[in-house]
Amino acid sequence: MNKSTYAGMMGCCVVICSLSLLACNMATVKPPEKDIVAVPEKFEVRVSDNLKTALAFILDNKGRLNDTVLLANDSLVNGLYEKENYQPLWCAQENWSALGDSLYTFIERSKEYGLFPSDYHFRALAGIRAKMATDSTARRDAALWSRADLMLTDAFFLTTRHLKLGHLEKDSMTLRNDSALNNDFYTQVFHLMRHTNNVTATFHDLEPKHAQYDSLKQGLKFFLDSIQTFRRYTYINYPNKDSAALHNALQRRLFEEDVLTSATELIDTAAWRQAIMGYQTAKGLKPTGKINENTVNSLNNTDWEKFKRIAINLDRYKMLPDTLPLTYIWVNLPSFYMQVMNMDTMVLESRVIVGQPKTRTPLLTSNVSNFIIYPQWTVPYSIIFKEMLPKIQKNVAYLNKENLMVVDKNDSIIDPYTIDWSKLSKKYFPYLLKQRQGDDNSLGVLKFNFANKYSVYLHDTNVRWMFSRSNRALSHGCVRVKEFLKLADFLVRDDTLKYRPDTLRAWIARQEKHIVSGFHRVPIYIRYFTCEGKSGKLRIYDDIYAEDKVLRERYFADKSIL
Repeated sequence: MNKSTYAGMMGCCVVICSLSLLACNMATVKPPEKDIVAVPEKFEVRVSDNLKTALAFILDNKGRLNDTVLLANDSLVNGLYEKENYQPLWCAQENWSALGDSLYTFIERSKEYGLFPSDYHFRALAGIRAKMATDSTARRDAALWSRADLMLTDAFFLTTRHLKLGHLEKDSMTLRNDSALNNDFYTQVFHLMRHTNNVTATFHDLEPKHAQYDSLKQGLKFFLDSIQTFRRYTYINYPNKDSAALHNALQRRLFEEDVLTSATELIDTAAWRQAIMGYQTAKGLKPTGKINENTVNSLNNTDWEKFKRIAINLDRYKMLPDTLPLTYIWVNLPSFYMQVMNMDTMVLESRVIVGQPKTRTPLLTSNVSNFIIYPQWTVPYSIIFKEMLPKIQKNVAYLNKENLMVVDKNDSIIDPYTIDWSKLSKKYFPYLLKQRQGDDNSLGVLKFNFANKYSVYLHDTNVRWMFSRSNRALSHGCVRVKEFLKLADFLVRDDTLKYRPDTLRAWIARQEKHIVSGFHRVPIYIRYFTCEGKSGKLRIYDDIYAEDKVLRERYFADKSIL
């Protein structure tokens, strides 16, 4: 290679590098903080120019414009402005448009929808609006207007998504089809909003069409009206392996409760115990002087945390289909109630007993296909090994006490006293345990079947006194129904020739076993809702399986009040 060729190549490299650097610098030019427009006629042109510059910078910086502006949907935002020729969408002639005002007001009141204003740039937008209301120079700042416009557009996209799908990730219980929520969907919603000039109505059309959802929103409004303002309190993570962190959080929280005089000073054991005991007594808890789950739950039960739980439950409705069937069975585990809905009317409500926290009733969707009068219970192996086998090995008479019989693989009854129970274990157990049908059967006198992979069902019980308890998380996983006979009557209501009003009761009185089928299958939804709206007010249930706690930590832990 001669010197002239080498020099030429190097020159080309320099030119290419220079052009690359120039292109990079052009793409990442940071927009000006201020751009005061002296001539009103040039206002929208300058806002448009600022929008282009800002979007180019944002796309190159992963959605971030500056320390206060981070767009969650930078690609969607850019796509919409590109289609609109980078014209401002929410302002005109140094003023907010009617649509921009309405969107801002919606964001300000978004808590009424179980949303968090802080998700939608509310603090920054409120600051800009306040500045423009008092500073005539700010009203002529095209850069400031462009930033406000971008944040409102980003807020529009995020609000649309949260009202339609919520915050929670899609899981096995999600029945809503969200595949249609592509870029065109968001654009259509925007154009509908602009065409109707009605932000509230457009957003309302995105929400679930369920009476229970509307009732919960009414309960939320009552809740918001009952509090003057949210106050931030220290949230206590419990249990916590970091004992020092737990102690510090507890001290801060008790200081906030005016139980302790300092959030940081060292406190001796006696004073600490006395403070906890005083709080427990004031809240109607057992005064142990020690931190336990009930005490922590009480400390965490602030208005702000209640609001998060309401938001979680509103989002759970967004995982259901747009409409539910005309007839269905609804089991809400935390409320310990079953409801039967028919043509938008609740025709039956019953107390239920659900699974203990260690043997949870699973969430599922299925269809009740038949029911059995005087069913026989085959004990699941999980119950055999965890509970029954140790007791049988101690005393074989346990089987007779629990009305249990032992059968082999051929369904032949085996004399339990001929078996060496000491040699049986989870690894080797060639039998089944079955409970004889009758009033002593754990399933009671009636069992409702629906296909599911968990081998659970609805049924009667031989311990009906448990329905009087307030906390009814007591079963091994199946759902015990107090009004089981009314449910059976409802299922066969359309076949009055075959099942007269007294037919089922006569069979039960005669202790006759029958498998009843042939009726229209009724969908059943077993779900987990810890908040409900009742008569315009809010009802909050215990988080029996700590599902709210898990979702709170995953999606809502860092949410701010504003």
